[in-house]
Amino acid sequence: MLSFDRKVAAPVETLWAAWTAPDARAIWAPPAPTVTVEFVEADTRVGGREVSLCKVEGQSDNRCEVGWLVLQPPVRKRLGRSVNYEVVSCEGINLSAALVTAEFAGSGNESRIAVTVQLSSLAENMEAGYAQGFEAGLDNLAGVAGRTMLIERVIAAPREVVWGAWFNPDSLPQWWGPDGYSCRTDRIDLRQGGEWVFDMIGPDGTVFPNHHRYGEVKTGGRIGYELLWGENGPKHADAWVLFADEDGATRITLGMVFSSSAQFQEAKGFGAEELGLQTLGKLAQFIGAA
Repeated sequence: MLSFDRKVAAPVETLWAAWTAPDARAIWAPPAPTVTVEFVEADTRVGGREVSLCKVEGQSDNRCEVGWLVLQPPVRKRLGRSVNYEVVSCEGINLSAALVTAEFAGSGNESRIAVTVQLSSLAENMEAGYAQGFEAGLDNLAGVAGRTMLIERVIAAPREVVWGAWFNPDSLPQWWGPDGYSCRTDRIDLRQGGEWVFDMIGPDGTVFPNHHRYGEVKTGGRIGYELLWGENGPKHADAWVLFADEDGATRITLGMVFSSSAQFQEAKGFGAEELGLQTLGKLAQFIGAA
């Protein structure tokens, strides 16, 4: 059995989101800069499955299949806990199988994750590889959680109504942005692999060029996208939005992993969380659920 422990300078709810959201996992999971992780399938719920490819130039891809068995988010003083199985294979040959248990605790802006891995290694050096991979991955996770922003709102409307107002090229520009802001669209193509190039125009007329590039889209459930400073400009965040049923209403969770700690601190400094809540408020108003 392998055991790992990390203290993280972020609220436990943010740490949980960074651990479970596929868009965040793709950022922190690679153990080295030469490695990339590409999600082929992602269904983060009990009984759901994730399939990702671990890619290194010049080598065959390692395929990782994860099945979620327990997902108990930290709520109030309750500890968070996740359990998943993980099977790693290469070119159709299984290399290892593991049971991964993670426990989450925290208070204020400090949290902790403890991970145990029960590993069945079917190939040489898999135990050493797992130890190295989890040590590096959890170091990365701590950094990602420290520059992740979460914005949530419950909207009193069914999920299909909220989704329809969000992922619709006619309606999205009408409500997107904080109070007093408007959108001027250059082009919009809302689909997996699509993009939205637009200007945000502030109350004083200041123009803020934006470019959203959409990754995986799970209709009615999740959108993953990149935020760029203007068309094909520098990326300043990887973002995702989750749509979840909640007693006939819809819980929206908007997550953003900023490209650097400096950009995260700058965003907090100009009130990005409050501006994001205003944006979700305009969505609620647009569909008559404010």
